[in-house]
Amino acid sequence: MSCPRYRFVFSWLVMLTLGLAPLGNAHSADNPANPLITDRGLFRPLILITPSLDNADYRRIREQLQDQRGEFERRQMVLYSIEAGNGHRAGRPMTPYETQAVLEAMNVAPDGPLTVILVGMDGGKKMQLEGFVPPRQVFDIIDKMPIRQ
Repeated sequence: MSCPRYRFVFSWLVMLTLGLAPLGNAHSADNPANPLITDRGLFRPLILITPSLDNADYRRIREQLQDQRGEFERRQMVLYSIEAGNGHRAGRPMTPYETQAVLEAMNVAPDGPLTVILVGMDGGKKMQLEGFVPPRQVFDIIDKMPIRQ
C-alpha cells in the first residue's frame, strides 16, 4: 500500500547520506593534502609549531637540531616547522592546504604555545610537549622504540 513511499524515502536518505559522506572525512588524518601520509613507513616527522619566529625556545631547538643533524638523519627523521601559520617540510614551503592538514591531523592550533610533536614511522603521534624540548630527549624516545631495538 504505502510501500512505494517507503522506497522513495529510503532511496532519498541513502542518496543524502552518500552525498554528505565526503564531508565527514575532510578534516581527518587521511586528508590527501596531508604530507604526513607520504612519510608513513619512511620517516619519523618531528613537527615544531610556533606562533612567532621570535620565540627564543623555538630558535634554540632549531639551533640544537642543526648542531645534531647527523643524529637527526640517522634516526630517519624529517623536520616540519609551522611558523606563524606558514609551514615547511624539510626546509621547503608547504601550501596553506598542506599546513592546515598537518595542524588538523595533529589537533593543534598555529597560534598556541610552542609545540613539539614526534610522529612515528607508523604515522602515530609518539610525543607532544609544549615549550623547549631538547633534541636529545626526542632521540631517546626514538631509541627506545621497538623498531630501533
